[in-house]
Amino acid sequence: MKTGFVNIFGRPNAGKSTLLNLLMGEKLAIVSPKVQTTRHRIKGILTEKDYQVIFSDTPGIIEPKYKLHEKMMQAVKNSLEDADVALLILDINDDWVACDEIFSSLKLKVPALVIINKIDTTSNEKLKDAILFFTGKPYSKKVIPISAKENRNKEDIITNILEFLPEGEKFYEEDEITDLSTRFFVAELIREKIFELFEEEIPYQTTVLVQEFKEKTTLVKIRAEIIVHRETQKAIILGEGGKMIKQLGTESRREIEKFLGQKIFLELFVKVREKWREREDYLREFGY
Repeated sequence: MKTGFVNIFGRPNAGKSTLLNLLMGEKLAIVSPKVQTTRHRIKGILTEKDYQVIFSDTPGIIEPKYKLHEKMMQAVKNSLEDADVALLILDINDDWVACDEIFSSLKLKVPALVIINKIDTTSNEKLKDAILFFTGKPYSKKVIPISAKENRNKEDIITNILEFLPEGEKFYEEDEITDLSTRFFVAELIREKIFELFEEEIPYQTTVLVQEFKEKTTLVKIRAEIIVHRETQKAIILGEGGKMIKQLGTESRREIEKFLGQKIFLELFVKVREKWREREDYLREFGY
């Protein structure tokens, strides 16, 4: 039995969350074209007859600008410490030298596969150059080109992971696919819709708390709070005559029902917590 922790690292928007969802065969991590969508370490547990791989999606590696960023980078550090294999993912259109510097700075002590993502957006010539650039780097055992968005080369990644994964006992039961709660995923789905519907600083200065999750006979009742920095942001999320929060509620409900496989009743409230990203007490309360 091959078993172990395979953790995904990279710059913001390299495709880490899309890669996790591809490897798991279902959506566990929210995805957005905007950078820095992922704030938590999200585990996906893939169990087959002869292996169990615990994947971790981690926040994009950045220089912290405030306390929330520090918490996000701590999640990356923790993931470095318990990895058996690392997946170092980059967007082929990104700055290869900058990616190389970040990968080198991780000072990995475990085998790493360099995953070159978004190959559907480039030429064969550029792909060959990228493979050549990352082949032979001290941290790189293998270089694997993929298109996470188009589900290309998933089996190739898993085959190569298993080559470097240690043998051992399973960490989780076969029917477990994550160690996170349903409430966590509900909050993330609402946050994903905020990234889709709102621009500029709103998604980055917003978090979501699920305050009530009650399973009734015919549906699940969910009450969630959207936390923002300022009153002006609250007004934007509510929209004129409540138009925007109604749209947010409708689109979130649709995604949550798909995720839970049953009907829900969703109530959304917007609350202002000034400078919550800088305050330890708020960050702790909000699960960071």
